Amino acid sequence: LLSRLCRWMGILALYTVHKGQFNCPGGGLLHSYLLVLLVLLASIICALSALVYVSMQGTISNPGPRKSLPKLLYTRLFLYLPEFIWAVVGAVWVSDSSVHCEKTVINAIMGTVIASWIIIIFTIIGVVIVFDPLGGKKTFYLTDSVNWNLESSQSGQLLYNVKNTATRVWEKRIRLLCCCIVQDDDHRVAFTSIAELFRAYFSDTDLVPSDIAAGLILLHQEQDKMESCPKEPEEVLCHSPSSLAADDLDVELENAAHYMLFAAAAYGWPYYIYTSPFTALCKLNGDCCGNRPTDSDITGSDRHNFHFGSILKITGLQYRDFIHISFHNKIYEIPFFVALDHKKEAIVVAVRGTLSFEDILTDLSADCEDLTLEDVLENGFVHKGITQAANYIYRKLINDGILNQAFTIAPEYKLVIVGHSLGGGTASILAIMLRNSFPTLRCYAFSPPGGLLSKSLADYTKHFIVSVIVGKDLVARLSMPNMEDLKRRIVRIVANCNKPKYRILLRGCWYEVFGGDPDNFPTELDGRSQDALTQPLLAEESLMVHRSPSYSALEDESHLNSPPRYPRLYLPGKIIHIVEESSSRRLCSSDIKYTARWSNEGVFSSILISPKMITDHMPDVVLKALNSLSQEHGSCISC
Repeated sequence: LLSRLCRWMGILALYTVHKGQFNCPGGGLLHSYLLVLLVLLASIICALSALVYVSMQGTISNPGPRKSLPKLLYTRLFLYLPEFIWAVVGAVWVSDSSVHCEKTVINAIMGTVIASWIIIIFTIIGVVIVFDPLGGKKTFYLTDSVNWNLESSQSGQLLYNVKNTATRVWEKRIRLLCCCIVQDDDHRVAFTSIAELFRAYFSDTDLVPSDIAAGLILLHQEQDKMESCPKEPEEVLCHSPSSLAADDLDVELENAAHYMLFAAAAYGWPYYIYTSPFTALCKLNGDCCGNRPTDSDITGSDRHNFHFGSILKITGLQYRDFIHISFHNKIYEIPFFVALDHKKEAIVVAVRGTLSFEDILTDLSADCEDLTLEDVLENGFVHKGITQAANYIYRKLINDGILNQAFTIAPEYKLVIVGHSLGGGTASILAIMLRNSFPTLRCYAFSPPGGLLSKSLADYTKHFIVSVIVGKDLVARLSMPNMEDLKRRIVRIVANCNKPKYRILLRGCWYEVFGGDPDNFPTELDGRSQDALTQPLLAEESLMVHRSPSYSALEDESHLNSPPRYPRLYLPGKIIHIVEESSSRRLCSSDIKYTARWSNEGVFSSILISPKMITDHMPDVVLKALNSLSQEHGSCISC
């Protein structure tokens, strides 16, 4: 509406200024074009104004006051036809050689024609992205899928077809997003698996993106209100560590701060330039354009040695300290390097985190598969995509003799595996695979994905893996059960809020940018008894009619005897949770104080909404927090 209004005012000003300059060959055509365009835009503005006004009525779960909206939408859709035709006519008239008007007039009208085409093209792209081709079939899927097995086989077949159609829709969307990468059989299998995941997750709700945004805003404010409440004495006492545990924590924090450099270095030049934007390119150009080092075994593309040069700068190692470096990157095959760390007397395997479309596909291949290890466990569930990435690195390290070569050079060194994000998850599963062959092995997983290992495997890894999580990191809390829980919380709080969505969004934007006290939006939940709260309201049922299999797995009852497709998975190893204790911000600097404590996987069983849920995951933030704690511990020792 705002863009059309500005365009209408601009064309009106153009027409007013050049009103007397259309007395030229072809000027009558241009004059008519502007007049009709003004009338057409005025009609569109009226339709959009009506859409905005009607859309602001009612609440998210009470669409009654918006019942006239479909007619307005079809009216707006009808107006696209004359708009498109008039854009074509304008393009023909402006390019007509028989038009000999003043150059400024021609250029101004050409600008309006170009603006028309830009708006039309972006509208088409927007419709392609957000349009749901299932249409009325989705209504059948939402309302009847719970009882479809009680109905005729024809209804069952229709439901099956709708599910397949929904999966294909998601698959096409994913292929469109990944159109720039070469696609092989692995990609096609991954696309289908990820499409099935998205279909299963989004099939049981009737929410649009702005509903989800409103839900996240409400959840964040509710969460802030809960955090401001004083904690129970028992809750405070349970976080008071013993002196032995505190000493162990200090040692592990010092080790983590050291090895986080290797995990960050695995990202190569993007991380180096991100952390040193003004000097990194000059340093890399000066140091990396020489001959490629021959002492190290390097595979994959590294044009101008920028990746390797960045790794050298970040770690401070020499050329001769690197045993193997792989920049090869495909789905389920991620870059890593093996280096000698003489300071800690360790052979370090550093695995890179997510940095490409292929890595994202590996992350999203979230099906569970069994990991069976001799003399360890008979059974354990693991994240499928990350396990395949760990298998790839395991084969390279063992079958290609990379670790044998490293231990031939430094037989007394211990093996340490590190990684951040996707690299942290891969490093953890790789450590499980190598544990029998290297009993003294240690692994440091920085911000690993939450849905990684089953409970039995997670408990087994507490002897040799340390996970480091900062603040409200989203990735460390990501798992299918947690996502289902988030969806349920969003549906509940959105459905029961009795304020219009535009007020929630405007107040939420103000709160996120400028802070203040959390809003206390009254809801239908207020005043209900605890027993009544266990029953869904009618508004909730309208937004979540059917529960997906993974959603049902969260409930006490289970309608299937078979295990859920997405069982609850946990973070690996012992967990160090670093939180921001205080922050004093000045004009040119910010002094943030961190505190760390041992934690357990239960703390990460729910996704927390915060502006820092993404930034707390970034490798530079993790490294900064670890360095701050390590320096603080060092200063205490010196005192």
